[in-house]
Amino acid sequence: MSIAQLDNSYEFPHPTNALTEPNGLLAFGGDLSAERLRVAYHEGIFPWYSPNEPPLWWSPDPRAVLIPGELYTGRTLRRFIRKHIYQITVNYAFDEVIYHCAQRQEGTWIGLDVQRGYQTLHKESLAHSVEVWHDRQLVGGLYGVCIGTLFCGESMFSRMENASKCAFIAFYHHFLRHGGRLFDCQVLNHHTESLGAKNIPREEFLQYLYQLREQPLLSGCWSAQMLDV
Repeated sequence: MSIAQLDNSYEFPHPTNALTEPNGLLAFGGDLSAERLRVAYHEGIFPWYSPNEPPLWWSPDPRAVLIPGELYTGRTLRRFIRKHIYQITVNYAFDEVIYHCAQRQEGTWIGLDVQRGYQTLHKESLAHSVEVWHDRQLVGGLYGVCIGTLFCGESMFSRMENASKCAFIAFYHHFLRHGGRLFDCQVLNHHTESLGAKNIPREEFLQYLYQLREQPLLSGCWSAQMLDV
């Protein structure tokens, strides 16, 4: 089966047309303009590709998610959090967070075109960051895209112990307090699985998406602010 090549219309094939091998590859080409990214996330599709390749667009089956109430924090991590080593913020330093995510070995796909695309989404209040600070230095964080009451996590980084986990846990509670309903983790890995994420069928994820993408969060969720740890 061949995959679709995108044109200038911003239209994507339906996610169920994605390949099974490689799992979830749906289309290639196009650009990372804010409009194309907005349409992609609205349909449960995200970009991921290596430098010097055309953009590749994915909708894997199964899909990794974290359902509210299923966050897992072990005893050691809870003890660490109670030390209050870090200060955690929302939308204080989006550009710096995505830059540091790109410096990770696993983040080498986050080239300048990717960074510019998500920076534009951030200016349009669709992409957001969570920052972890220690002695006024940025030591961890994450960024992603919010579609209604669904948050699609993109990448995270950590330069000190448990920094990215602390970022996510603080953000998890903040997001739920403002009406958030689901966290999209895209593809399950050891880090997200350790926090309680699990795989669900793509069809089930799309049902969540179609329900949640039009639901508004409570006001104030994305204003720049400190979070409780």
